[in-house]
Amino acid sequence: MNPATQKILADFYQVVALSGVALGENDITAERLSAPHCPPAKLPTGKMAVYAFFLGGQCLKVGKVGPRSQARYTSQHYNPESCRSNLAKSVIAHQGKLGLGDLDENSIKGWIERNTDRINFVVDAKVGMPILNLLEAFLQCRFRPRFEGFETQKQ
Repeated sequence: MNPATQKILADFYQVVALSGVALGENDITAERLSAPHCPPAKLPTGKMAVYAFFLGGQCLKVGKVGPRSQARYTSQHYNPESCRSNLAKSVIAHQGKLGLGDLDENSIKGWIERNTDRINFVVDAKVGMPILNLLEAFLQCRFRPRFEGFETQKQ
């Protein structure tokens, strides 16, 4: 794990401690998938995750999955037709603002894999959803993702 990711986790553990919850050293692990990357093959059994996608150092998206959300973790963000809100759909819709062009539903998966970094924060499911929710909110505050929430929710 690189020093920047270690610092993020150390800071998050301080936030969790302030909430009165004790986490074990291995309750959250992190892995960085540098561009070009392959999407994770599966969410490990008994785990949940918060993940973030980056383009050139700018966070594009932070998301979370519970222990039974395999597709959200492994494939939905690479396919604009997979669900209502995903990274692929956001990049295609805003490609001009990102200085991109000619991306469509057939080319976006490969573009995401070739050009974005992904960090997965894998959380032991036994710590519970409140910790997963807190981690997602913490990373959204830390990273300020470009594509987070709906336009009507943004200030």
